[in-house]
Amino acid sequence: MLDFTDARYLGLRHASSGLPGWLALTLGRPAALAEPPGALDVAAALARLQGTAAATLLPSTLHLFWDLLRQLARRARAVLLLDAGAYPILHWAAEGAAAAGARVWRFAHHDAAALATLAREAVRRGLRPVVVCDGFCPGCNRAAPLRAYARIAAEHDGLLVFDDTQALGVLGRAPDDACPYGHGGGGSLRWHGLGGARIAVGASLAKGFGAPLAVLAGGDELIARFVHDSAVRLHCSPPAVASVQAACVALERNAAEGDHWRARLLRLVQHLRAALVRAGLDAVGTLPFPVQSFIARYPSGTATLVRLMRRLADGGMQALLTRGCQRLAPRLSFLVTARHRAAHVDHVAALLARG
Repeated sequence: MLDFTDARYLGLRHASSGLPGWLALTLGRPAALAEPPGALDVAAALARLQGTAAATLLPSTLHLFWDLLRQLARRARAVLLLDAGAYPILHWAAEGAAAAGARVWRFAHHDAAALATLAREAVRRGLRPVVVCDGFCPGCNRAAPLRAYARIAAEHDGLLVFDDTQALGVLGRAPDDACPYGHGGGGSLRWHGLGGARIAVGASLAKGFGAPLAVLAGGDELIARFVHDSAVRLHCSPPAVASVQAACVALERNAAEGDHWRARLLRLVQHLRAALVRAGLDAVGTLPFPVQSFIARYPSGTATLVRLMRRLADGGMQALLTRGCQRLAPRLSFLVTARHRAAHVDHVAALLARG
């Protein structure tokens, strides 16, 4: 079965033979008492990659945002302003914060004007706005308007907090028409040219870098305070030693070969978009991101996509039938990695183009 559901975009898999090895998978104590070997070096490397002053590692983005949003909501009468189209992890974390007494207000997906209205209302009530969103939404294939969000947060003495899981390892600095991903793989901060102490970025490394752990990056004071107050670092196990080693290897390989993989990935995604449009489907969005979704042009769209999914499965192809970030019309979705080949895309297009 040829798989188009794998989110390890750069193709990093981290077989045990490719890692240095470890004496113990876990230390048996929380990060508040002892960091896993190499964790501080990996966190520092991720801070440099993303262009922030500091970073710290956590087991997952659920651990990270559950902890961070509760911390922020306790400070200075904060209110969480949550993008309604954000990935479920952020909604779960916000619900956890709300259960602990936090105020959570939602605004329409990627709607900076709606956010600005909420931020003004927050200030009118004596509250500090904390804007919470995803850096990139694969559901609608759009980057969040982070520059506008950051400006709104700063103008109202607030913070911008976003999940950059999709973009880290794929997007980077200085994007242009020839290289829309940019360079380096440092994620949305680099892609938008953003920075500063009023921004906190959480991301899983499981997608771009194939390592199952998360990083929180931001200003020195924000990270130091998070580490000091963290309930997760006190009560939960830190990332496994093997995961930290996988992250270290991934960052080394990204520095040496990452732009080559991203260039290959870009060509494959562009090939897929062109081939499936010729086969009678409409692409969602314009960015050639590794997650690509397509909508049927026919009146019976859902039935058509179900039929196409069956045709792909019969032809040895695995894809996804999704509804995107706003539960809109069904779409056929493909996750492309640097391990795919042009022949794989051609086979998909041939299957879909059959009468």
